[in-house]
Amino acid sequence: MLLMYKAFSSLCREDYEHCATNNTYRRFNDRERSVDFVLAYHVNKQQDEVAIRKRQIFEANLMREGLQLEHEQVQLMHFIKLHAPAEVLQRYAEILKIKMPLKCIPGQEQIIEETTHEFKTCLSRLCRSMFSSVQLNTELFPERAPRIHMEFADKYAELYDKQHPNYFDASTRYTIINFILQRQHFVMGEETADNLGVEKLINDGVYQCAYTLHDEVDRSRLLKEWANIGKWKNLQPLDHIKDYFGAKVALYFAWLGFYTQMLIPVSVLGILFFLYGFVTWNSDPISQDICNGNETVMCPQCDRDCNYWRLNETCTSARFNYLIDNSMTVFFALVMAIWAVVYLELWKRYSAGLVHRWGLTGFTHHAEHPRPQYLAKVSNSKRLKAKLQGNKSGLDPDVPFWSIKFLPNFTSFSIMVLFMCISIIAISSIIIYRMAQRASNSILGNENSMTYKILVMPMTAGFLDLIVISILDMVYRMLAVKLTNYEYCRTQTEYDESLTIKNYVFEFVNYYSSLFYIAFLKGKFVGYPAKYNRILGFRQEECNPGGCLMELCMQLIIIMVGKQAVNAIVEMLIPYLMRTFKEFSYRYGWMKEDSEQKLVPHNQYTEDFHLLPAENNSLYAEYLEMVVQYGFITLFSLAFPLAPLLALINNVMEVRLDAIKMLRFLRRPVGMRAHDIGVWHNIMIVVTRIAVASSAMIIAFSTNLIPKLVYRATHDDPELSNYLNFTLATFYTKDFQVQPLLLDSSYSNITECRYTEFRNNPWEQQPYKRPMIYWKILTARLAFIVVYQNIITMLQGILTWAVPDVSGRLLKRIKRENFLLREHIIEFEKQRAAAQAQTPQKQQPLQQQTQLASKAEPEVTLRQRLNGHESSVADTNTSYV
Repeated sequence: MLLMYKAFSSLCREDYEHCATNNTYRRFNDRERSVDFVLAYHVNKQQDEVAIRKRQIFEANLMREGLQLEHEQVQLMHFIKLHAPAEVLQRYAEILKIKMPLKCIPGQEQIIEETTHEFKTCLSRLCRSMFSSVQLNTELFPERAPRIHMEFADKYAELYDKQHPNYFDASTRYTIINFILQRQHFVMGEETADNLGVEKLINDGVYQCAYTLHDEVDRSRLLKEWANIGKWKNLQPLDHIKDYFGAKVALYFAWLGFYTQMLIPVSVLGILFFLYGFVTWNSDPISQDICNGNETVMCPQCDRDCNYWRLNETCTSARFNYLIDNSMTVFFALVMAIWAVVYLELWKRYSAGLVHRWGLTGFTHHAEHPRPQYLAKVSNSKRLKAKLQGNKSGLDPDVPFWSIKFLPNFTSFSIMVLFMCISIIAISSIIIYRMAQRASNSILGNENSMTYKILVMPMTAGFLDLIVISILDMVYRMLAVKLTNYEYCRTQTEYDESLTIKNYVFEFVNYYSSLFYIAFLKGKFVGYPAKYNRILGFRQEECNPGGCLMELCMQLIIIMVGKQAVNAIVEMLIPYLMRTFKEFSYRYGWMKEDSEQKLVPHNQYTEDFHLLPAENNSLYAEYLEMVVQYGFITLFSLAFPLAPLLALINNVMEVRLDAIKMLRFLRRPVGMRAHDIGVWHNIMIVVTRIAVASSAMIIAFSTNLIPKLVYRATHDDPELSNYLNFTLATFYTKDFQVQPLLLDSSYSNITECRYTEFRNNPWEQQPYKRPMIYWKILTARLAFIVVYQNIITMLQGILTWAVPDVSGRLLKRIKRENFLLREHIIEFEKQRAAAQAQTPQKQQPLQQQTQLASKAEPEVTLRQRLNGHESSVADTNTSYV
């Protein structure tokens, strides 16, 4: 990986040096107009007349919208360079309600000074000086002066700050051009939603791809200071990331960085709790009793082929189990529950500040335009054909839920449930495999079999789980996209949320089911030697006398770390290999019989042609990986206090690796607006609530906390000297249903053995029945779950109420800025009215009136094209979404 990193870095430097000396590297041939978008297609010897006609109509429509095109042919690959003039950007900025920075308003400086003064405290200055090494290089990433933003309106064009770096930056330009490309027809006379948009042309093979261009100057700066593993401790240049990739990508990196920083305190606490276990290693009565030559004979763990064993054989696992199951376990679970709520609340406050700085406050998806794929799906529906024919307003028709949407949605989620069942069956088969292996004398028939059963077997099963769930994950991800395409998702946001929910619910079952089994089911319903509860004829797995928490810890480490390692390989190595193979295949014509198909990069658009495409939902995999990790550390971290530390180390690398992937291996994505991280925040809220119940049940049923408390309350033994014997029941070997085959074993004369259960001894009045102490412990466990969950829920509710989503300081600033903006517009309108009053009204010449009428005509055509339907000139005042 390091060699690939260095080779690609040298290649990027060579390309950058070439770009610095070539003025047309990413510009038109006039060396003035920038290339904002590129369309590419193969020029075959046998030209497809239909494809040629579609391209001609499509490109004519683009020019009619005001875009400027320039054609260039490189070997047999044809590139169409697109440029959006200022008037086109302004027209669509008003349509899309894009907020633009205004010139300085009188009184704005006072608001900014008062806000920044509140930050300039002694503590903030001290913290800034202490962490100066992690600050950004202000020479490369200078701080920008704050500006008030307002939705663009052409009548107030002179109020906007055209010199501001955020005024029609690259991501905004790409957003507008992509919006135009997605809503242009390519069939003359049959302009329906089915022949709409560049994506349909790409799917039909008319164009090979459509993409935006990287900027080598900005990219090299980001590669040096941000997408660099050596800069792992530095802060991220979020403002510049937003300008380069758009707000949606910038919010992902902002969230990932914030989440990583919030892991630092719980990682430190996890280390302290783990060290506490080592310091108090010799104070655990259970491990001390087991390891101090305890020769208690334990019952066999399978029917015929297993032998009796001594309790001191589990000494190692008992000691390691104490590192997790000690008096600090409850406190660590409490800290994690409070941390999760604090993290979510502070993220909302932090993101509100970012969104306001980027001019996205108040942005919602309610007025989002329909997806071209949705319009095409609606137009092809036979049931909606009558409604489409009677639709004269230009609006996309209302699609009824029960008659149209219900069946696709029901089918989609039914298949999701089916795959969840398949995942549960796969995990169950692994469990049955473990049961079968325990019954195999060929594997366990050795003098160190207990070590195998307690350590090696869980590790083997853990790796099998990882392989199975990884395969199911890859299969389901591809299927989920097809299922979501089958649904009627009107907007891109609806599509992304539907895809996200289906995938995450499956991931939740797929990745956590084996952990939930160990935490809540394993060893809880085994039965007793005279009457074991069996599954397919196999005895259920038992926990070692110290509990199942150690095995839960091992399973968590294997799945969590293994998943992160697999994702790192998939995200970095595979894109690198695909990009390299694609580049060399075009450079040397490996995939083509004709050598003229070779394409050697010599400018920005031919270089970016070799990169992998960036999909609109390309951040889905990144979000999913991190949210699944969040589930690991909130649901099961009390089983392994170092889990937050492992997550922290992974995330520090993940930020830089994701940045490297997006800058080096992927084409530049189209900038998309966003005001939050979407449905992922709600998913984390649900996981946080589930984690409270999960922690309560793990503490109650998988640790020794409750049995110890009940033992102290019912026995005069504060040092727990006889606690281990208290947890073991006695069994007469003559009562076995299936007698073990001992042959020449030294245990052939054993008359009784012990097993981990709360049951009556065989010489008592009701042998092997549940004693009263069992019901006391069960009552205490249930009471603990209720009390713990209610206390934590109450504390979380108080924190949620006490920490507002938006800070009071920011709310005050927003209110004052809005008031200042309204007053500024009122004053501007007064001055305009006064100027018009002083100017005598003159009759406009006929030629000017004709020009105004012709100017309004494209707006009518634009309204028709945006909605994907025909509309009359009389309907120009109809609002559309």
